[in-house]
Amino acid sequence: MSEDPSPESGNTLNHLKDEKSPYLLQHRYNPVDWYPWGDEAFEKARNENKPIFLSIGYSTCHWCHVMARESFQDLEIGQLINQVFVPVKVDREERPDIDSVYMMVCQMVTGTGGWPLTIIMTPDQKPFFAGTYFPKDTGPRGTGLRDLILNVRDLWENKREDLLKSAEDLTISLKQISHGHKGSSDKSRMLSEGILEQNYNSLLENFDQEYAGFGNNQKFPTPHHLLFLLRYWKQTHEAEALSMVEKTLEAMGKGGIYDHVGFGFHRYSVDRQWILPHFEKMLYDQALLVITYTETYQATGKIPYREKAEEVLEYLLRDMKSSEGGFYSAEDADSEGEEGKFYLWTQNEIMDILGPDEGELLASVYSITPDGNFLDEATRTATGKNILHRTQTWDELSEKTGITPEQLWWKAESARETLYKVRQSRVHPHKDDKILTDWNGLIIAALALAGKIFNREDYLLAAGEAVNFIMTRLNRQGRLLHRWRDNDAAVDGNLDDYAYLIWGLLELYQATFKAQYLKTALQFNHTLMEHFWDSDKGGFYFTPDDGHQVLVRQKEAYDTALPSGNSVMMMNLEKLYLLTGDLQFREVSQALENYFSPLIEQSPSAFTMFLSAVYLKRSPSFEITILGEKNKPDTNAFIEALRKEYLPNVVLIFKSTDDNIIKEIIPSLEDKTLLNQSATAYVCGNGTCQAPVNTPEDLINLLKSE
Repeated sequence: MSEDPSPESGNTLNHLKDEKSPYLLQHRYNPVDWYPWGDEAFEKARNENKPIFLSIGYSTCHWCHVMARESFQDLEIGQLINQVFVPVKVDREERPDIDSVYMMVCQMVTGTGGWPLTIIMTPDQKPFFAGTYFPKDTGPRGTGLRDLILNVRDLWENKREDLLKSAEDLTISLKQISHGHKGSSDKSRMLSEGILEQNYNSLLENFDQEYAGFGNNQKFPTPHHLLFLLRYWKQTHEAEALSMVEKTLEAMGKGGIYDHVGFGFHRYSVDRQWILPHFEKMLYDQALLVITYTETYQATGKIPYREKAEEVLEYLLRDMKSSEGGFYSAEDADSEGEEGKFYLWTQNEIMDILGPDEGELLASVYSITPDGNFLDEATRTATGKNILHRTQTWDELSEKTGITPEQLWWKAESARETLYKVRQSRVHPHKDDKILTDWNGLIIAALALAGKIFNREDYLLAAGEAVNFIMTRLNRQGRLLHRWRDNDAAVDGNLDDYAYLIWGLLELYQATFKAQYLKTALQFNHTLMEHFWDSDKGGFYFTPDDGHQVLVRQKEAYDTALPSGNSVMMMNLEKLYLLTGDLQFREVSQALENYFSPLIEQSPSAFTMFLSAVYLKRSPSFEITILGEKNKPDTNAFIEALRKEYLPNVVLIFKSTDDNIIKEIIPSLEDKTLLNQSATAYVCGNGTCQAPVNTPEDLINLLKSE
């Protein structure tokens, strides 16, 4: 752990020594006398009449490491912080409720955000200053932390009333924003008919036609944008929508943002071309991109998309899965104190490992140069090191080398495996081994979808093991907990924990037809309605009504790197309505649309996951029920036919003769019986059911005629 000096450094343990968070433990030997978030720190601040220095980050954050090395490990700065403040450390992944509130503060004050997040606030947690990374000393990189501390000390001693008033005003503004616009309980306040087209045009306008992706500077994966575009293409047959998806997935898959040696995607690229990444790997990025590549494979039938999804899952199952079945959170960007060191290669290294012939071939495939293609982020000068990335297709490389594409791929794959084995002997980046319910819900959804589409039982088994982990370790009498680490479950489950897990359970039911998964999803949905739903105005709060509240109780629907819990619940509710026919789910989803529609109308591209759910609601959507015996050829023929079709507007139910649970959940299944004593498919949607059919061909034709 790169921030954690050994005890031999002379520092004594601070108040983080008994924490479970890897991020907090990285700081337990800092000379800063960090406290975890809690009453002990707040009481100390009140008793000593000191402001609180709140620092929020996560264990695999590169700039968090930089600020720690420069300032938090520095004895002088540490003592200065201790004199002026009561310092508090928060892991934003462990406590997203705290992070989201104070990140909003930072965005209000500075117009931007990021980690490390630096907040200075009163003893009652009302903020009066916000920023992100600060260097130790003032200079070209901005105001230094030393000067910031001294300025705050002076203001706290001499102009405290001004700071307290600023904190009060800022808190009032925060509450106004967090309580949102007033929303709308008017049932006629629906999103406009043209909202999907409006969002498509917004994404098209922001699309980088030269290098793909969105925007013209740093590039983030934004898979929820791509999932919306797939659905828009399915509905409208707009070729450019699918083209944007394919260009982006191809650019990412070739770029340095992808780990071509060990697989998996890095967090984002710092350039337009997808070449130079920040090297941390997050579980949620992998999960959402597996879903996106898998759906795109299903939509296009193009094998490279399937291969990319399977490579990412190979990485996750190999490196990120605990022996108990849950998935770890992230891997660091840094190793041995240097960002990307684990992933970079000099040309000489590659030639020594592979020999001249194989080395030259790999250099040609992955753009390796003697001077290095990995540029220093600050100076933009060559470092002599290379990040593997591709700029040419296999066909283009084949023409250049005179080797067939198939032979070229096999040679490159052999060289890759050799590099992987060599890389395993390097010092690995730190792995954040906490297991989060929400992020595991996403990987359950990804494994279930890929397992269904690719017919991979190993994926479905892994998804089931992850569900079992959550149900046995992070479930307390039907209430979810957020974090597991070192045999300890803690932190009340938030909206995302429930929403993402329900998403995963719904996907896993439709992949395995084990009715218990659907039953569990319905139970958690009931808990959400009881403890998170705003029955007065509509919308789900991020925190439960009986949990600890942080300054304000937020209710959000806009997507960040992750789709919002309200957006995912909009999708879940529409699927539950299709699966069960229960109008209550449609009523709640309509209330969600009513509440958030004024915000979405203002900036639709900030709500692409929500609008994907709106697509499901507005397009002709269907529930397909397969009746038959499990694993029989006639039953499997239906399932195999559906596996080949891209049907984002369809949910799937299976009824066997001995499945009593599914009949309890969906009583209307009693009315569906076998036709001609063989496997039978029913298609229902838009208030009507079509005549049952006995052949996959008739089923697909029925869907295409709707």
